[in-house]
Amino acid sequence: QVQLVESGGGLVQAGGSLRLSCAASGSIFSINAMGWYRQAPGRQRELVATITGGIINYADPVKGRFTISRDNAKNTVSLQMNSLKPEDTAVYYCNAVLRSTMSVSAYNYWGQGTQVTVSS
Repeated sequence: QVQLVESGGGLVQAGGSLRLSCAASGSIFSINAMGWYRQAPGRQRELVATITGGIINYADPVKGRFTISRDNAKNTVSLQMNSLKPEDTAVYYCNAVLRSTMSVSAYNYWGQGTQVTVSS
């Protein structure tokens, strides 16, 4: 059993900041990558930021405003979101590509999602 648990969402005014955190727990053998995706109403889920080893990837709309970080020892990933805009409003999902102790392959795992609402 593997779980990803997010925290840190909420309501903030435009220009404000929020920090999201995600902890992976359970029967984890190894983690290849961790990241954040978001889904706004009526839209498809989209990548926000990922970190794979030492390689970080950001979606263009968040570059310069969001910062992703990972603690490999604790199996956590965080997303610092600054200069938030109303268009950042979405449910944010934590993602991990990991191999559990019950598998020889790595698979995608998702958190339950946390709501981020940015008011204008």
